[in-house]
Amino acid sequence: MIGKPLSPGLRLLVMILSVIIILSGYSYLSHKQHIKNPQDKSIPSWGQLREGVIRIFETNRRSGERWILVDSKASAKRLFAGLLWGIIGAVLVGVAIGCFPIIEASLSQVLAILAKLPPTAALALFFVMLGTGTGMYVGIIVVGILPVLAQSIYLAIKDVPRELVFKAATLGASKAELVWNVIGTHILPNIINSVRLQIGPALVYLIAAEYACAHIGFGYRLRLQARLVNMDVVYSYLAILIFFGFIMDWLLKLLQQKLCKWYINEKG
Repeated sequence: MIGKPLSPGLRLLVMILSVIIILSGYSYLSHKQHIKNPQDKSIPSWGQLREGVIRIFETNRRSGERWILVDSKASAKRLFAGLLWGIIGAVLVGVAIGCFPIIEASLSQVLAILAKLPPTAALALFFVMLGTGTGMYVGIIVVGILPVLAQSIYLAIKDVPRELVFKAATLGASKAELVWNVIGTHILPNIINSVRLQIGPALVYLIAAEYACAHIGFGYRLRLQARLVNMDVVYSYLAILIFFGFIMDWLLKLLQQKLCKWYINEKG
């Protein structure tokens, strides 16, 4: 039946099989490529990937640094700062537009236009306005996620049942209480879901900016190693990025389960 959930055991089995199929497909392509050229580095073998992982975790002889530590620290600082300011700004703007008609009339269309702006196409503008420091990386993430996230919050507020607001107002709730206790509680699960969907784009904006001008970070390392055709390192970094995004998504999901139990129960 369409939409019928799978049993936990079957769901786990399907997930494991999916991973096995993907890894098997990669192994086949790598093996086929290395038959043609044993020295090929474009599709590294599992042994080459192991060497790449060792390289990024061991101390580099030239710089005396561990690549994974310095790059993770730099990229994580930029990413979390951008997400923090982007989420705060989106919540403030989205709630203001959704709750107050005069602000909706003045900003909703502007927000819709900004949501269509691809930040990576305006990298040069960010360089000119914000320089090449941390502010530029934070700025591109904020500009990239704030309009879309604010629109999601605005639409979620529009879906709040009007009777809930009317009943709370009838019982004497103030405007602040309506926004915080009624609307805020109702849209919190949607906010968390929207943030989860913005993790990927935020990483894209950050890596693109680092790829263009950074001297440290994941994007910088990917650019440098790709030029040297060290694809074992490139693939290892990409795997770490995927794992990092997965962990962030998982933590947000746990947060949603803890803060929005009524929503989880409702969804089954």
